[in-house]
Amino acid sequence: MSPSPLSVQLYSIREALAEDLPGALARVRAIGFELVEAYDFATWPGLGDAIAAAGLAVPTAHNLVLGRDQEQIFRAAAEIGVATVIDPYVPEDRWTTEEEVAAVAAEFRAAAAVAREHGVALAYHNHAHEIRARIGGRTALEVFADHVGDEVAIELDTYWVAVGGIDPVALLNTLGDRVTAIHVKDGPATDAEIDQVAVGSGSLPIAEILAAAPNALHVVEVDDSRSDRFQVIADSYAFLTEKVSA
Repeated sequence: MSPSPLSVQLYSIREALAEDLPGALARVRAIGFELVEAYDFATWPGLGDAIAAAGLAVPTAHNLVLGRDQEQIFRAAAEIGVATVIDPYVPEDRWTTEEEVAAVAAEFRAAAAVAREHGVALAYHNHAHEIRARIGGRTALEVFADHVGDEVAIELDTYWVAVGGIDPVALLNTLGDRVTAIHVKDGPATDAEIDQVAVGSGSLPIAEILAAAPNALHVVEVDDSRSDRFQVIADSYAFLTEKVSA
């Protein structure tokens, strides 16, 4: 594996977590993961205690931030040890013009100021629409990154970048240190989430992606799959810890 720590987005096993939170987290730890990325953590009582009881840490977590109770969100993040809160979605219609993207960025900078009061950083996670939208010959995500500067980081979902028609390695090189985490996933790079597969079994250049983001947190995720998603994340872990380093 690359020198970067390896985490897993818990959304990958959402049904198992809903059925048996301690048991599902124990299975994640048994695979070998020491880090997890939570989702909807601010409205999930007991999640932080369950993560800690499983011997896991949660350096990053997803939660919608814009238009929400930001004080509560960032307070909850600090309480469970989250260092970076990542907003996972801003609707597609807000990425069509530079003026609108600049307005989104201003909202994020304001939220980042609230986050800093709680000792927490803020980042944004892309899907394909921020990549497909082009402004002045660049992706809307790049325009957003320019407007937020160093105040808001990027968690680059490399799979959705590929789905959006851009080489994720090239975009990682362009964004540089503004990317503090990446989602590592694999498949045929289509919009159909069900077609996602274990890392190393699809079409993405995984080794090159990891090499382009050596200092970022590497987060395994599978939105959906035709295979058992626990097996997908286990196979992904094996590939990233054994084959990539071989």
